[in-house]
Amino acid sequence: MNKAFVRESEDEEDEELDASLKLPQGTRNYITPGGYARIKEELDHLLRVERPHIVEVVHWAASNGDRSENGDYLYGKKRLREIDRRIRFLTRRLDLAEVVDPERPGNPEQVFFGATVTICDEAGNEQTYQIVGVDETDFARNRISWVSPLARALLRAREGDPVRFQSPAGWREVEVVTIEYRRIEA
Repeated sequence: MNKAFVRESEDEEDEELDASLKLPQGTRNYITPGGYARIKEELDHLLRVERPHIVEVVHWAASNGDRSENGDYLYGKKRLREIDRRIRFLTRRLDLAEVVDPERPGNPEQVFFGATVTICDEAGNEQTYQIVGVDETDFARNRISWVSPLARALLRAREGDPVRFQSPAGWREVEVVTIEYRRIEA
């Protein structure tokens, strides 16, 4: 059967995802307003700019004749599949998204989604993390996903509470030093 008539499995996309981007089964995709805006912007760019451009290139390449050895046509079709896969992924992420504004915590004395938490380890080293959505994780900026072991352990903790979690190096214990809620910068 021609590949043009075979529908790609939607589950196939999830299998290709990095484990850090997978959501726990049955949960919403919690995300900050800034993260939601970035995903929406990427989706709009793909739909309005990139996809129409690639469709135009594929159309031009197809009009050149023999498609079996036409690099522009073959690459364009491949790129079009990649763009369509990314569009489906982003659309599903936005459909599951539940926007949570970190500036409006339910209880500012406890750690919840969107909190900026400073912790202190056994050696006395302090580190500050922001708990963000799965799609917003950025280790260079100390933004950790709410499904990460550290963030899960920190949830509902208060200042001064000891927190124990499983890290790649084994079990660790840290203490919550400060909790604050602020807008997460881009």
